[in-house]
Amino acid sequence: MLTVTSVSRSFGDHQVLDGVSFEVRPGRMTGFLGANGSGKTTTMRIVLGVLAAQGGSVAWHGSPVTGAVRQRFGYMPEERGLYPKMAVAEQIAWLGQLHGLDKDTARRNTERLLDQLELGHRAKDKLEELSLGNQQRAQVAAALVHDPVMLILDEPFSGLDPIAVETVLGVLRERAANGVPVLFSSHQLSVVERLCDDVVIISGGRIAVSGARDELRTRYGTTRFELVVASDAGWVRDVPGVRVVDVDGPRVVFEPDGDAGVDQVVLEAALRRGPVRSFTPVVPTLGEIFMEAI
Repeated sequence: MLTVTSVSRSFGDHQVLDGVSFEVRPGRMTGFLGANGSGKTTTMRIVLGVLAAQGGSVAWHGSPVTGAVRQRFGYMPEERGLYPKMAVAEQIAWLGQLHGLDKDTARRNTERLLDQLELGHRAKDKLEELSLGNQQRAQVAAALVHDPVMLILDEPFSGLDPIAVETVLGVLRERAANGVPVLFSSHQLSVVERLCDDVVIISGGRIAVSGARDELRTRYGTTRFELVVASDAGWVRDVPGVRVVDVDGPRVVFEPDGDAGVDQVVLEAALRRGPVRSFTPVVPTLGEIFMEAI
């Protein structure tokens, strides 16, 4: 488990991180979210030892993170860092060797990863000959080639089309299923919502929200309900104690206006009128939680 505790960092008079604390647990995908300039990349660079914290600590399984431990981390920067004129498979295998793999293991891992990422047919091509999306897949392979014990990925889905996103998701889920903690940032909240187990939201250099995704949905949930009936649902406006948020033909979203239990009153009234297609509490999206948190 990776533990970040009270990490602070300034650049000149600008406080970039102020007491940042969170955990990334084994086998779980942790989405690290924040607006541009919120401190995500700085936090990741401190975890990796690229930058030094001016306060606080970073621990791996309870012990300070050393250079030897960081050598076993996998990192994908937001800015592509591979060599454009070097063949894809050649440089990924070479990077694996830099992380301590022998030549044959690095080659085998590279072949397996490129096949998983559907890049096997481009293995001998120079990186610059690939589309931006395929370059991004190659960057993912470079972060994974040495079988890292921890993954830190900065915007791994940037530039990927929906099919490529699914391919990368499958590879990352496999790593998490094998017990690897995964910390990743992304502005694509719909992808994060599908992928992450835990969420950390940073705003202005401070952690605004952290916790399990489903627990946050409950915490930030409202008392709104969605009702879908067989005919027009406009009649819900006339039910005492109800505030209608949205109505569109047979679908209506409403919330109690003070009185508890009015949701059951609406449901009973709907059943008297005819078939009820669905009746469910409205669960907030990750995007809605993000907006409220920051």
